[in-house]
Amino acid sequence: MFRCLGLLLVVGGGALVIGACAELKQSRPLLAMKEYERMIVGRLDAEYVGTDNCVKKCHAHDRITHDFLHSVHGEQITHETGLPLVNCESCHGPGSLAIAGLPDDPELNDREKKKCDTTKLLDFKNLPPQAQSLICLKCHSAASIPAIALWNASAHALNDVSCSDCHVLHQGPQQKVSQEQMAELCYGCHPEVKAANNLFSHHPLREKKMACSDCHDAHGSQQDKLLRGITPKDTCIRCHMEKQGPFVFEHADVTENCATCHAAHGSVNNNLLTAALPFLCLQCHSGHTLQNTDAVSGLPAPQIKQLFVNRCTDCHSQVHGSDIPFPGITRPGTLRQ
Repeated sequence: MFRCLGLLLVVGGGALVIGACAELKQSRPLLAMKEYERMIVGRLDAEYVGTDNCVKKCHAHDRITHDFLHSVHGEQITHETGLPLVNCESCHGPGSLAIAGLPDDPELNDREKKKCDTTKLLDFKNLPPQAQSLICLKCHSAASIPAIALWNASAHALNDVSCSDCHVLHQGPQQKVSQEQMAELCYGCHPEVKAANNLFSHHPLREKKMACSDCHDAHGSQQDKLLRGITPKDTCIRCHMEKQGPFVFEHADVTENCATCHAAHGSVNNNLLTAALPFLCLQCHSGHTLQNTDAVSGLPAPQIKQLFVNRCTDCHSQVHGSDIPFPGITRPGTLRQ
């Protein structure tokens, strides 16, 4: 009897699950964007009142309002209604409950330091990073393609970095970090890069002649290390075009990745080399071979490998490739002409 009852419960529960799934698959009309925003915010009991109503009761927001109106977001006005496409409530959610308890006298509110009830707005700082980014992506997933097409699978998104970690919208009308400030922003999470850039040989980040975004795409890339180029070499030759080639005589094993020999962020060696010469070259190339003659018989003696401790580039100056072989060399290379 109990076995039959258990079977009925299992069958009945399965029918309920199947019925619920079928209900979810039913077609429904699309709602207005505001309704979906209310769902994201989680305040279905509040209404949208507009930016003017949000800030007119409180002078403390005047500076923020001024910066926003002069930002790339505030300047976008729809032709149909003349209203901004993005306003305070686009990020903070419907604000009717937040200002419900404020008198209409802004001077009184300012004098008594009365402010809106921010607990009725979206608790943005306590949201998970992915949810914080979702607030931005509800607009930018369509407006910023292909800039953020790879964001969800990027190293930043997968490591709990949100849009607001880099973009501080209330900081001023410039709502993205400037090139002068970018390196310090990135160093906050990448201190090892800052240490490398302080070494003797480095890319001119400290001198403000380039920025991290010149090589890396913070919003996502199909390449390792968020590189902008198709290959590591393709990233480098955007500035170092003379190394692009193709050459008749190439450094074949390193044609795709400059990082085989160079440390991109900094090195104690000249030209960002990962090791000093000739030891860098000797990692792949053994020492020169000399043919000695036996002093007694006059016949060729066994080959003796000699390590020349001068710089390889004293003779091999065109290490990235050359179109001209050295005359008289049986195995053409990239020797100095």
